[in-house]
Amino acid sequence: MSQEKDKEISEAVMKGLGRVIEPDFKKDLVTLKMIEDLSVKDGIVTFTVILTTPACPLKEEIKKACLEALKPIEGIRHVDIHMTARTTGGGAKEGKAEIEGVKNVIAVSSGKGGVGKSTTSVNLAIALTELGAKVGILDSDVYGPNIPLMLGINALPKQVNNRWFPPKVYEIPVMSMAFMAPPGAPLIWRGPMLHGIITQFIRDVEWGELDYLVVDMPPGTGDAQLSLAQLVPVTGTVIVTTPQEVALSDARRGLAMFQKVNVPILGIVENMSTFHCPNCNHETPIFSQGGGEKAAIELKVPFLGRIPIDLSIRVAGDEGRPIGISHPESPLSAAYLKIAGNIASRISILNSEFQPITLGTLA
Repeated sequence: MSQEKDKEISEAVMKGLGRVIEPDFKKDLVTLKMIEDLSVKDGIVTFTVILTTPACPLKEEIKKACLEALKPIEGIRHVDIHMTARTTGGGAKEGKAEIEGVKNVIAVSSGKGGVGKSTTSVNLAIALTELGAKVGILDSDVYGPNIPLMLGINALPKQVNNRWFPPKVYEIPVMSMAFMAPPGAPLIWRGPMLHGIITQFIRDVEWGELDYLVVDMPPGTGDAQLSLAQLVPVTGTVIVTTPQEVALSDARRGLAMFQKVNVPILGIVENMSTFHCPNCNHETPIFSQGGGEKAAIELKVPFLGRIPIDLSIRVAGDEGRPIGISHPESPLSAAYLKIAGNIASRISILNSEFQPITLGTLA
């Protein structure tokens, strides 16, 4: 095949890809500069699609749309599409210094305790990792730091020249107050002390290169939440609630607090939504049902998804092997993966509002 014909095909390919719309941004891949390294030789077409996050839930949908767009082009013998990602970050905001190497900070919060916030934090971090992202966890729940237990971490962080190097599990670096206090010791913190320890965890830890740092917040709307909002440009917060009205009332207060300090709301996760009996297959809404989605509609924020009550989630956490690791093919793992993908998409959209997307020029 002649070079002229390959050039003709190349131009037709770019024209075809210019009709493929990225579902989140509602613009075509060419305008968004998401196509790189296009090569046509003897009718064999290869190119790379640059996504805004490796955790993109629409990855396969975009790939199929590209293939469909190129089908009518005569002379194409084969199409080879490489899918990769350059995670976008929101950058510094309002003079707050970014955490070195960390592109996005996700605060996981709740208005009250007992709604499964820490369990959600762990499983979302695992799900984002499974989707291809580089993820870390900061356990800032200084009153009840349970993340190391849920991840089965026995190692302690290492300190070198006043820098902390956190232990890793499942490729996730983890820092927690649990490493700093004897098991069972009461943790009593006043405001300035709390601000200081959160500052140290953020500024003095070698996190490495991360797409997302998941921060497990203490329950409520106290000093820890304000300290985090004041110290770093938090990309957004995920509000975890159970469906009953008491929890939803507290969740609304937590959401309002983050809005007041200008932290975007990524959305609401409804935890413990229903119980599916393994013996009789009857589904029981122990804590009511649909409250999280109703609250999201009422408050005009995204509803990210729901997680049912299931014994295996509790057992997995107690054994230090989260459900995404112990039962990766289960519907529960699929639910966390879907929520993680929704969060990643929401972050990409938010970041594009702060910094218009030009993927072709990202570092």
